[in-house]
Amino acid sequence: MHQAPATPKAVRRQHDREIVSLAVPAFGALVAEPLFLLADSAIVGHLGTPQLAGLAIASALLSTAVSVFVFLAYATTAAVARRVGAGDLKAAIRQGIDGIWLALLLGAAVVAATLPTAPWLVDLFGASDTAAPYAVTYLRISILGIPAMLVVLAATGVLRGLQDTRTPLYVAIAGFTVNGVLNVGLVYGAGLGIAGSAWGTVIAQFGMAAAYLFVVVRGARRHGASLRPDAAGIRDSAQAGAPLLVRTLSLRAVLMIATAVAARLGDADVAAHQIILSLWSLMAFALDAIAIAGQAIIGRYLGADDADGARQVCRRMVQWGVLSGVALGALLVLTRPLFIPLFTGDQAVQDALLPALLVVALSQPVSGVVFVLDGVLMGAGDGPYLAWAMLLTLAVFAPVALLIPVTGGGLTALWGAMTLMMTVRMATLWFRARSGRWIVTGATR
Repeated sequence: MHQAPATPKAVRRQHDREIVSLAVPAFGALVAEPLFLLADSAIVGHLGTPQLAGLAIASALLSTAVSVFVFLAYATTAAVARRVGAGDLKAAIRQGIDGIWLALLLGAAVVAATLPTAPWLVDLFGASDTAAPYAVTYLRISILGIPAMLVVLAATGVLRGLQDTRTPLYVAIAGFTVNGVLNVGLVYGAGLGIAGSAWGTVIAQFGMAAAYLFVVVRGARRHGASLRPDAAGIRDSAQAGAPLLVRTLSLRAVLMIATAVAARLGDADVAAHQIILSLWSLMAFALDAIAIAGQAIIGRYLGADDADGARQVCRRMVQWGVLSGVALGALLVLTRPLFIPLFTGDQAVQDALLPALLVVALSQPVSGVVFVLDGVLMGAGDGPYLAWAMLLTLAVFAPVALLIPVTGGGLTALWGAMTLMMTVRMATLWFRARSGRWIVTGATR
């Protein structure tokens, strides 16, 4: 007997199960790095204000370095997922190992470049004479953990490509716990001060990298994949990641321009901007979790030569993105009386915050579509288009944002420009998704 074809409702339910099973654990893993910083800040904050200021500067430099190389996770997820869809687990794991070797090489280069230039980098960020020594100390120690952090990114991409987001969640929870225990013990128990906080974080990061490598090596041995570095494979990983690097740098430029403009609007506006940016970033974690699910699922469907399945799951994830954006926007508006007093009691800051916050809330459905389609195109390996689209978005946003102080606009106008930026991104991504040119099936793009 022939099996009856699945109904549209049954297909939607299947896609929903896939999205939820990948997105929920991914969200938990995404918040690990902010939790690391939060724990370090809470512990170091009791040492004194100069130490906390030094930590803030060093952490900003480290976060920038790590965010630049996030393509290690994104590109690896797409490439591995394609091979999983094609049924070639050996090639999938081999692809992931190439990404890990690339992470080690990049990490070594960052360490070599940062150790001798740490004082200059700290000075570039405008550290005070009292905070600078602590920032240099923390940076020089913590930078030793960069190779481990980049390995974690690449290995996370391997597991996401293998449709496993639970292991990264477990590793993140363990890493956060170990980091907190080590920080308390080394900062206060051993009396190492801010250096103890840095060493505790480095040890936790290498522990996380070791856990990931254990899982990847076990999989490689099970499927007979070589662990040796392969120059051609590493080069291919770098080439696949290069467009995503351009995309990431362009997005970082947008955020830096926005902060620079806010700083020119006055103290109240820049304080309110920092609060909104923190909330915007928090909501981005929830939307990015759906995007990560999209990367893994789309890559698998395309690798399995299932173009129709890729289109269907793309449409379903866009619906998820819109609904999630509506929910987050409503939550932001409804809970504002609860969280605004936690951030500030300054009436001037609150006055600047409220109308801009409403703009952010209304723009969340747009953000939901952007994050989802970003993940879909990453999963399809459509990095070059993403790079050009983000460069175009930057070219539209920059002049609009830079004119705001000149024309007398305020923080609400700035976040209106940020909404314009997200709308341009949505338009470029929607155009690509509708064109179908991203749909290239097979084990490789």
